[in-house]
Amino acid sequence: MSAQPVDLRDYRNLQAPKMQARILLVEDESDIAALTEMHLSDAAFDVRVANDGSQGLILASQHEWDLIILDIRLPGVDGLEICKRLRAAGDTTPIVFVSAKTTELDRVLGLELGADDYIVKPFSVLELTARVKALLRRQQQLASETNGAASSGRLQLGDLRADPSERSVHVNDNLVELTAREFDLLIHFMRSPGRVFNRAELLDQVWGYGYEGYEHTVNSHINRLRSKIESNPSQPDYIVTVWGVGYKLACQS
Repeated sequence: MSAQPVDLRDYRNLQAPKMQARILLVEDESDIAALTEMHLSDAAFDVRVANDGSQGLILASQHEWDLIILDIRLPGVDGLEICKRLRAAGDTTPIVFVSAKTTELDRVLGLELGADDYIVKPFSVLELTARVKALLRRQQQLASETNGAASSGRLQLGDLRADPSERSVHVNDNLVELTAREFDLLIHFMRSPGRVFNRAELLDQVWGYGYEGYEHTVNSHINRLRSKIESNPSQPDYIVTVWGVGYKLACQS
């Protein structure tokens, strides 16, 4: 990655969150790790660096982070496997992949595994910083929305019940296991029953920054969500398709 002159005034224009966020950077290329750590630290983040996948997995699993930046090609355990294990364990920490892999398939795979953004090497440090801040703001917004929903109690439609404070979902009193993204998507629908969302809106409002042009990832999440909450996913009662527009949560009598 070629270093580019950076005007520090640009960082003042990209205001960091008020509280110092803790970031884990897992990167085996020492020059990239050092440059990225320096600029993120200059932007008022608390950065810890792991130089291989095994160390990164241990740090990611045993400590609390506000955001994790993962290279994909790592010695020991690769970044995809780290992301997969964290998501399987219920860890919802925002994850940004950085990789020299540039194809659409590579990016889609990373996002489908649960990453929140994907940046291709060589990357601009200013762009990475902006994306990190956008993800942290999005995380704070989701936490605020969840707390607000929790104060008003559970959300329910027919036999479908969700508790934002416990991040739990029940159908016919049976607990349904959802991934963090599936849960956020369902809650988004349940807060606006009957409203139709197109794929671009769902990407922006549920996934956040970095997903432009990847509307098909919405389809795959909708299909997986239906398979878990619908009695007949091919003829859904809850999340229905509005042909030519998008999806909505059906209002039930």
